Amino acid sequence: MNNYTKHTLSNGLELITVPLPHVDSVTVMVMVGAGSRYETKSTNGIAHFLEHMTFKGSQKRPSSLAISSEIDAIGGEFNAFTGKDHTGFYIKARAKHTPLLIDVLGDMILHPLLKPEEIEREKGVIIEEINMYEDTPMRHIGDVYENLLYGDTPLGWDTAGKAEIIRKITRQDFVNYINDLYKPNNAIIVVAGRVHSSQFVVEKLIEKTLSDWKKGVTKQYIKQSDKQDKGALKINYKKTEQAHIALGVRAYSLDHPKKYALSILSAILGGGMSSRLFIEVRERRGLAYYVHADASQDWLIMFMQMHHNIRMWVISLFRQELM
Repeated sequence: MNNYTKHTLSNGLELITVPLPHVDSVTVMVMVGAGSRYETKSTNGIAHFLEHMTFKGSQKRPSSLAISSEIDAIGGEFNAFTGKDHTGFYIKARAKHTPLLIDVLGDMILHPLLKPEEIEREKGVIIEEINMYEDTPMRHIGDVYENLLYGDTPLGWDTAGKAEIIRKITRQDFVNYINDLYKPNNAIIVVAGRVHSSQFVVEKLIEKTLSDWKKGVTKQYIKQSDKQDKGALKINYKKTEQAHIALGVRAYSLDHPKKYALSILSAILGGGMSSRLFIEVRERRGLAYYVHADASQDWLIMFMQMHHNIRMWVISLFRQELM
């Protein structure tokens, strides 16, 4: 286990420093407690949309090209991602560029320009991303399963949103979302790699760069019930040669003491090429290309694909392995 330090800065931002002296690079990541579970019906997809917009121009770098060319010029890589309860941004480059990495990330997150014309242009990009996911059953099956679990709630909605909602999102919607959630006391910054040996130096660098990020009250999400008293089924029809199946059961939360046993069960069922489902479904019967299990986010779930004519038979195999 690598040594690391945690410290809360004066504005409430939590800093985690992970020294890795054997590498010559540094990764700076900012995680904000702002994901799709904080959205409303009229703003579903805005967390992911905002992630895109932070790359479209900031106060110091007024265009996407200005941002990307500065990182490309030092051989760095950068990206972002959006989940149900968080949005993450990161940049990786040689350690000597650490001040620049912090400055670029801070500028993108704190001062996105949100130009109306860029918002309108990016709507097309987001909608095509939504179409791509919906046209990829292997990717889309997870969204369908979450909708079955959580129904018509923020946790049950697609993180990318719906095209008809994306088209209506305005600049003011972004401003409201940022004001509600993008606070330093609702974020974590991680600096990992060949960081300065003095924690004090890293802290001062971040304090100086992010000095205008002020703490404040953040919006709370509505807790969802996980109660279920009977089985549930959801079928999402699309004309394809294959059927993709997700079969799951509610299980332990991430802080439950039995979560490790659940992880072992997941590995036994579908964690590798020697797992029970892989051997039974693929190796012995040749019914599918991919089959695997996963234990996370309060459930144990098994995924696979097969020709649509044999789906009921394969489901019965799933059940046999669980009994």
